[in-house]
Amino acid sequence: MTIEHAPLAGVTPEMLAWWYRHVPGTMRYAGTLQPRYLVWHPLDHISYEIESPGIDGGVSAGARLHITEALGRNLDTLIDIHVGVDEIDDRSASIAKRFLGSSLVRLENEYVPIGGATRYVTRLTLGDDTVPGRLLLNKVARTKAFPERKLTPWIRHHIEEIGNLENFLPDLVRYHADHEP
Repeated sequence: MTIEHAPLAGVTPEMLAWWYRHVPGTMRYAGTLQPRYLVWHPLDHISYEIESPGIDGGVSAGARLHITEALGRNLDTLIDIHVGVDEIDDRSASIAKRFLGSSLVRLENEYVPIGGATRYVTRLTLGDDTVPGRLLLNKVARTKAFPERKLTPWIRHHIEEIGNLENFLPDLVRYHADHEP
């Protein structure tokens, strides 16, 4: 499944790379200190935890994350998934849930500058072409890891969270650029 989002005004690919490396933590928002993950989607997001850090000691290639979301504020569409970070750079961020060397769920986000905005495309892939995938795991991906009843709510959720980035990310990145050594 591919989603081409509306261009993100005032957001650069460098900001997105910074964001994906710094989702954990807090930020000042609406006059109070808030978890960044909850600011990103205050209605659906529940938790975002680093289970093990990546190669740079944080959220980067090799990190393991535990992500919990209630799509559409509905516990019947709860996503509670443990994923690995494949890459984060100035062009893309991707995570995957793997089993026996096969990808059950893979989320790839690509972003490129277009004028004063960023073109953002997401690809969600369920299953893969490995032998274990073709024999059994693709069915598990589609029925257990990410069943059909979660796809439409996930599409809406993802469009909302990516669209929300332009509401806070430019200010957050500027703040950190001014206040970090």
